[in-house]
Amino acid sequence: MEIVGWIVAIVMFIVAFIGLFYPIIPSVFFIVGGFLLYGLIASFEEMSWLFWVIQTLFVVLLFGADTLANIVGVKKFGGSKAGMWGSTIGLLIGPFIIPVAGILIGPFLGAFLSELIVSRTGVKQSVKTGVGSIVGFFTSIAAKGAVMILMIGVFILYVTSSFG
Repeated sequence: MEIVGWIVAIVMFIVAFIGLFYPIIPSVFFIVGGFLLYGLIASFEEMSWLFWVIQTLFVVLLFGADTLANIVGVKKFGGSKAGMWGSTIGLLIGPFIIPVAGILIGPFLGAFLSELIVSRTGVKQSVKTGVGSIVGFFTSIAAKGAVMILMIGVFILYVTSSFG
């Protein structure tokens, strides 16, 4: 059953990494789901309370990294709260309206339009904020990807050794 547990966990981890580029997929839930399904199929024995505390801290870090990257990306390029909200909405809606390219066009247009309409900034500043939203998106991918790799590394460390 351990092999089945590993296969299921690895599939869940792969889906989580797809979620980095397609944010409608909740990556963190697939990572944690991989841990839980492995435990249900193989064993929870190696996953001690310390393992779960560490993973909970990583989950908090994942949410913080995602939010912070968007805020910093938009703010660093002179955007307002409206730009941040527009970017987030565009990130969620864009891939559905424009498959594949919507992942970049959505946040840009969301930030651009919200700055232009809500904040009433000029076109030049609105474009700058749109670019900031894309920078924030790529920064978020890098930060979340690094944390997810650490989470999986801790999982492997606990499950394959007597560390837990």
